[in-house]
Order: sequence, then structure tokens, then C-alpha cells
Amino acid sequence: MSTTALSCGNVDRTARPSGHGVRWVDVPAVPGRADVDSLLAETEDRLVVHGTDADLAAVLVRLLRKNRIADLVVGYAPVEESAATRLYGLPLGFEAALHGAARPVPLVRDDSGGLLVASGRIEPITGQVYCDDQQVLNGPALSIEISPDPNAKPLPEPTADPLAADLEPAVDGVRVTTVRRGFLRRRTEIARGRAVQASFRSATVLRDGVAHPRPAEKWGWYRHTEDLRLAGA
Repeated sequence: MSTTALSCGNVDRTARPSGHGVRWVDVPAVPGRADVDSLLAETEDRLVVHGTDADLAAVLVRLLRKNRIADLVVGYAPVEESAATRLYGLPLGFEAALHGAARPVPLVRDDSGGLLVASGRIEPITGQVYCDDQQVLNGPALSIEISPDPNAKPLPEPTADPLAADLEPAVDGVRVTTVRRGFLRRRTEIARGRAVQASFRSATVLRDGVAHPRPAEKWGWYRHTEDLRLAGA
């Protein structure tokens, strides 16, 4: 087995294990094309990311650009508990990332060229939000969060074709959590679907804890046509 493991940013590199066919490479936080693409050309089986949710999302964007989602197992060794570890029940440490079996999980993209590892959030928000044909918001809310649905079924026939925007049969994979202010306490509602479209008053969109550099008034998320092969999930 060929495993390339990336240590992103200011992680504790002394904690990482060595040997067993693992090649460790130091890259900056939120690595980009120049940091990742040449390494992908030399990786055959498994890619491990040691860092944050945002680091993992940045690496997955490069896998998408190079059409490597389907043929690489991806392991995640988080530096701390995060939205992704809670979403998928991933342990801290390296064992699951380096040696755990993989299972397919939804990969959620957005219409600005990014993707979500675990959490896209707008808070507060005033606007309209649809999950497929269901209206989940019409007015104000304390927050809306979009995430991959860890309980979604794997895609029956995954494809890397970028024109395959419509999955037949339709398959869910995106989860929307809307939090409103109630009379005595907050009210939380959850919807699931294939895609989410939101239009709202100018606000900041957070993607895996990182703010988009410019305020937005609309945003879209949708399930990619290939699943992520996530180790230890």
C-alpha cells in the first residue's frame, strides 16, 4: 500500500507515527494546488490529512480537480475534536486515518467552487432557503447549517462526469438544520435532500469554520456525483 500523509500548518509533527509505508510531507495550512497536486501524482492508495477541517476541505478540492475522489482512500487525523469528528464519529489520533477501513460518504460541493467536509453555516440569516422542493426557511432564523448527511445511502452509480448534475434515482446526501427563536426556547428543524438553494440578506458564509472573503446574498450546495471514501468513518 502507498500512503501519503500531509501535516498541515502548525500541527505537532513529533506525534505522528513513522514507517509502515507512510510518507509524511509538511504542507502549509489550507494547502493549495502547488502544495498538493504533485503529491497526488505519486499517491496510489491512501491520502491522509493531519490538520483541521478546513485543511481537509482544501485537500479534497484538489482531489476533485484531479479526478482522484473515486480511487483514493482519504484518512483524517484531526488536531482536535471538530465538526467533522462529531459528524462521522472519527477518533483523534492516527490509527483510523492510516489503517482504518473506508466507507463511502457524501461529498457536498457549493456553487462557488468549494466543498464542505462537515459544516456550512450562515448566522443569523434572513431569507428563503429550499432543500430540493421543500421550503425550510422564509424569513429570519438564528442560523442555518448545511452538512453532508452521514446516514445517506451510497450512490448507486457514481460518476466523475461534471455534467451529471441530476442523479437518477434522486439520492439524498445533504442535511439542513434550521434554528429559530421560539417562545421559550430555540426550535430546531432538520431537512434532507439532494441540494440546497438559499437567497438572503447580505451575510457571511462560513465553510468548515472559515469565512468566505466576501459577503454573499445567495448560495447553493449539492451532493457531488461521487462519494468520498473516508477511512474510519
